[in-house]
Amino acid sequence: MLTARQMSAVLTKVARFVEGRDHLAVTRVSLDGDPFAVLVSTIISLRTRDEVTDVVSPKLLAVAPDAKTMANTPVERIAELIFPAGFYRNKAQTLQEIARTLLDEHDGRVPDTLEGLLELRGVGRKTANLVLTLGHRKPGICVDIHVHRISNRLGFVRTKSPDETEMVLRDQLPRRWWIPINDILVTFGRVHCTPLSPHCSTCPVANVCHRVDVGRAR
Repeated sequence: MLTARQMSAVLTKVARFVEGRDHLAVTRVSLDGDPFAVLVSTIISLRTRDEVTDVVSPKLLAVAPDAKTMANTPVERIAELIFPAGFYRNKAQTLQEIARTLLDEHDGRVPDTLEGLLELRGVGRKTANLVLTLGHRKPGICVDIHVHRISNRLGFVRTKSPDETEMVLRDQLPRRWWIPINDILVTFGRVHCTPLSPHCSTCPVANVCHRVDVGRAR
């Protein structure tokens, strides 16, 4: 496994490599500083392409920008607005239930603790950490499948699940990388360090990468 200093050096190079590429859809939504918008967009983004999330999240938030409005918006209307997001009917029900829970238990506000977020329907650790970091700007590490895969491939961790990866990174990764690591590695994983046949010949950190589970590469 790499040391904390080596991790920082790797992430610095990768961040420079992906600099200038579009932010992830949820990251773009977070620029307005609204935790509710981040939560809604994150729920929509699950198993949904960024291009779709980019289009449907603003449509829904224009109609239901807060928990009260979302709770009073018919599920059918929410589903219509977020189509063709994956599992859009289920997500519509989830979003309305979350909004009602926020009203009933949190005065309409999005919890700013991991524990509080995890109590909401449909919110797992990935979503909770994303809302915590991008919505509330509090320390946390969002680990999706890209972050888990690339962290193992690079030699940051030796883990079998995203949750386990998060715990190891919380212990080993310098805090200044906690929030940006998701955006950096997800972007890197989509455009260069792909699951199959990654572009190792032009990788900015090929000289230190452990190449875990890399078979064929370009």
